[in-house]
Amino acid sequence: MSGAGNGGTAPTVVIVGELNVDVIVTGSDVIPEWNREKIVDGFRVVLGSSSAITACALASLGADVRFVSVVGDDDFGTFCVSELKRMGVDTEHVVRLPGVQTGVTMSFSTPSDRGLLTYPGSIPLVGPDHIPESLLKEANHLHFGSYYLQDAMRPHWPQLFQRAQRRGVSTSFDTGWDVRNAWDREGICALLAHTDLFIPSEEEILHIFEAASLGQAFAKIPPTTGRIAVKQGSKGASLREPDGSVILAEPYRVSPVDTTGAGDCFNAGIIYGYLHGKTAKPLLRYANACGALSTLSVGGTGCLPTAEGVARLQEEG
Repeated sequence: MSGAGNGGTAPTVVIVGELNVDVIVTGSDVIPEWNREKIVDGFRVVLGSSSAITACALASLGADVRFVSVVGDDDFGTFCVSELKRMGVDTEHVVRLPGVQTGVTMSFSTPSDRGLLTYPGSIPLVGPDHIPESLLKEANHLHFGSYYLQDAMRPHWPQLFQRAQRRGVSTSFDTGWDVRNAWDREGICALLAHTDLFIPSEEEILHIFEAASLGQAFAKIPPTTGRIAVKQGSKGASLREPDGSVILAEPYRVSPVDTTGAGDCFNAGIIYGYLHGKTAKPLLRYANACGALSTLSVGGTGCLPTAEGVARLQEEG
């Protein structure tokens, strides 16, 4: 793992990702019905996107985070950049695109689950030309989220990850949901050859590998030297090691307010733990704690995990 750019202290994480706002509607009954009106409990406009929430959570844990993205030259774009800065993420490589609208996700959230509607806008427009080679020289780790939404980058991830690993930079990615229901198994498998941490949800990995169970999905994955961490919600998480063994870790019991961003904070936890030498079940439990803490407020960045908060939750059991 590269040691450049961090002075031997906080790890430097480069995240290449989509940026959008989340418009979150909360309540016990938030599903719209035609020709009907409902009253909901809450409404907020917050920073969205899997990649951005993971970036903010990593910065909150103590990493030096550099974000690469594009936004529209509009109010939502200004909001996204200012929120990243406010939460300690470097935005030097976020580009404003004239004539483009920043992406928006509508999140209908209950304490137990959520449904999403997304207007892509600037979301799929991040491309290889936006990633300066100098950033890889400074990085310890390279991550992205939302594989299926980042259209311009999708053909280029394997080459980028291969270049990163040749520099000693570890790599990770999350898929998100495939709105086209194609799942691109071939592309995922090609990328896994250059990935240290693959971080899908259970439902996503079952769709990608057309499996009825997690065991079946693992059996269909080509041999890889990387680890696969699968988010399983209320069941906790599973970690498949490079030797094929599987480790389970139970979730932390909290009273969730909003599950938006829990998986993205899990991503941050597993990346941060990995960069600090955690392995096996302690690594998975650290990520579970980060995911649990994120559910205690509305929005993916409403309650970001901190090193102190994770330690406190782990002490409580």
